[in-house]
Amino acid sequence: MSRAQLAGDPAASEGARRLLALFFLGLVLFLYAPIAVLAVFSFNDGDVVFPLQGFTLHWYRDALTNPVLLGALRRSVIVAAVSSVIAVGLGVLAATALVRRRFAGKAAFSALVFSPLVVPYLVFGVSLLVLFKTLAVPLSLFTVTVAHVVLSLPYTILILVPRLERISASLEEAARDLGANGVRTFRWITLPLILPAVVSAFLVAFTLSFDEYAVASFVVGRDVTYPIYLFSQFRFPRRLPQVIALAVVLMAFSAAVVIAAELIRRASERRLRAAGVVGA
Repeated sequence: MSRAQLAGDPAASEGARRLLALFFLGLVLFLYAPIAVLAVFSFNDGDVVFPLQGFTLHWYRDALTNPVLLGALRRSVIVAAVSSVIAVGLGVLAATALVRRRFAGKAAFSALVFSPLVVPYLVFGVSLLVLFKTLAVPLSLFTVTVAHVVLSLPYTILILVPRLERISASLEEAARDLGANGVRTFRWITLPLILPAVVSAFLVAFTLSFDEYAVASFVVGRDVTYPIYLFSQFRFPRRLPQVIALAVVLMAFSAAVVIAAELIRRASERRLRAAGVVGA
């Protein structure tokens, strides 16, 4: 960039770039410093207080042998997996309708599916509780799964719609001209092209469901999920280190999955872009 361009654009000056770099560094520290502190305490031979009392791994051993903790974790994984699969399936259908179809009430349909983004979780949780009580549906993991499907659906649609918009509709039209029905066209043309977005939508929905506490606390039954169990352990300081240890393991696993998914997505993007299927 020339000096004239730098002079004409204050944001491109050396001082501005340094200021932006410092701001970004401060933001990263603000977001991730608490996580780093938790990771340190997971190896501390004592309570979750300073000063540290020594290095130990027994909190990890206790966490991985705690049947109540592992049971809550297993239930969260099941709820997150089931709700994510349903949300992604519904999201594919809704995104296809929004991008490829014209129908009466399209604006109202969009407002309906995206409404969970603007409704406070507290209000949403109370509303679902009243609904389930009115319909005489017992509170259980089923009600939590239903709630998480509704919460995750708009996020999956927001991920899938841009991907579908970048894929030329002429590819699907050509498949139908060659005799393929709608199901075969979706199976052999549309799905392979949107698969990276489908994987991303699933990961986002899974993460949202696995970590969700506010709504689940209203609609869960006696079999609590991991976030609810974690919150309940704040009353017992001696149990916190093993919960933190398991949280560190889960965060490391989640980071590895997200990084792997992003690498796969970028490789798929480059391959499809090189083939001229999607635009830049």
